[in-house]
Amino acid sequence: MSTLRTVGGVLFGKVCGRHVNNAPISNKRLLNQLFQVSSYFGAQNNVYLSSDAAKNEKTDSLLAMDPNRFAGHLQKLGIRRCFVVWDFEEGKAKVSHPELEELAQFCAADKVNYDQHEGVFMEVGRRTGVLMGAFVWRTYRGQACGGIRLWNYPGMDRYLTDGLRLAQGMGVKSALAGLWAGGGKGVVQEPMHNKHRDPDFRQKMFYDYGDFLSSLNGCYVSAEDVGLNVNDLNNVMNRTRYTTCISEELGGSGNPSILTGKGVVCAMEAALDFLNMGTLKEKTVAIQGAGNVAVIIIETLLEKGVKYIYVTECHQNRVDDMKRVLADKANGRLEIQKVPIEDTSIMSYDCDILSPCALGGILNAETIPKISAPIVCGAANNQLGCPEDNQLLKERGITYIVDYVANRMGIVNCANETYGRLPDDPAITRHLGRDWENSVFKITKEILQKAEKEDITPVEAADVLADKASRELHPIWPHRSQHIIKALVEGGWHRGNNIYGSLTTGL
Repeated sequence: MSTLRTVGGVLFGKVCGRHVNNAPISNKRLLNQLFQVSSYFGAQNNVYLSSDAAKNEKTDSLLAMDPNRFAGHLQKLGIRRCFVVWDFEEGKAKVSHPELEELAQFCAADKVNYDQHEGVFMEVGRRTGVLMGAFVWRTYRGQACGGIRLWNYPGMDRYLTDGLRLAQGMGVKSALAGLWAGGGKGVVQEPMHNKHRDPDFRQKMFYDYGDFLSSLNGCYVSAEDVGLNVNDLNNVMNRTRYTTCISEELGGSGNPSILTGKGVVCAMEAALDFLNMGTLKEKTVAIQGAGNVAVIIIETLLEKGVKYIYVTECHQNRVDDMKRVLADKANGRLEIQKVPIEDTSIMSYDCDILSPCALGGILNAETIPKISAPIVCGAANNQLGCPEDNQLLKERGITYIVDYVANRMGIVNCANETYGRLPDDPAITRHLGRDWENSVFKITKEILQKAEKEDITPVEAADVLADKASRELHPIWPHRSQHIIKALVEGGWHRGNNIYGSLTTGL
């Protein structure tokens, strides 16, 4: 699995670095508001934008098609829904329509990204014609759970690969967090001409996704990811019960940034404890990126008495916001610098902890030799550039905290929404403590101890633990999602049927 995540870092992160979250500010209400705005407009800046030449390219290959063109191709074929599912009895990938066999062959041939994915479902939205996907990975522990990503992909190969990779990532993250959930991911292709920036179209687009989720009968439960905001999830919920991360006003958990940031700090403390370096007090931390999660990390570090924090950020508005919000609390302990987007100078800063909170693929053969910090622990996803970078960090004596261990609190934030809410909910706070066996602190130390004992990298150690945990059966609903998927296939879901009747689409 380490190959999956590190190669994914090259594919998705190294070429399209973006911040984990945007528009930093400390006040919770304003944080949520700014997060909605930044998610609403943020996806326009990604680098998966198709060139005009690519959009106009004529090709018979489904994988080379722009996903918007693929959606149009499906409509021409009279297909609104399609799937690639894993047939456990025959041991092979099966596709819903013979015209789409290329998709099944692509998945089956990808031994890295297509790994025990039980289903890949796609639908063309009734109202908007937007291509929507749901990726389901290894649901031994329960329903597939993970965020919906709104992104602009240049081809169906990238669309599929990203969904497969992210679903598996969510599965291992949930397993190590002790959640009874499998791996899931939603992927929505940005429509042409930035239609998703029109409020009416956007609302209809997420109504479409809600209907899509309802048709899948609960084998996948959605949450929030890049390109979406809480209001989008509210619109999804308008059409389905299979979503989380809705607004607090509607009974949800809201913006996950606060808990995510606190979880990263817990992982930092575990690394310091493992290395017998004491606490965060009087330590120096260098942070790349000033998004929402980074703001929470900085606030928490200041509260814990760090000596100094360096931050680099490529957007001036975030630099200004952070200075305005944190200046008084920092009391001279915070330095924020505006840098070009490709800048990696912070890698060489003299510090105790380097915290990547912006770009994926940032830890690579070019940057790792520059690192002077003994610990690397941040919120960014897919921080490693390639599998060899695991070993390179180890050879340099750098203690690397695996990203999906440190930044797991986003999924924890919304995992138990349907079980009701409590102030200082112990189902959440135990993740941030030091007593529970699956807490961020204890799991981080367990991984580092295993890596040291077996002379392997932390990623390899984490993968072994995650693989074992992800195969544990849900105590009440073992293989439930697999049964649902089988029923969907046998019931003709791809022909527009639903085993509980058709959905209304009056909105």
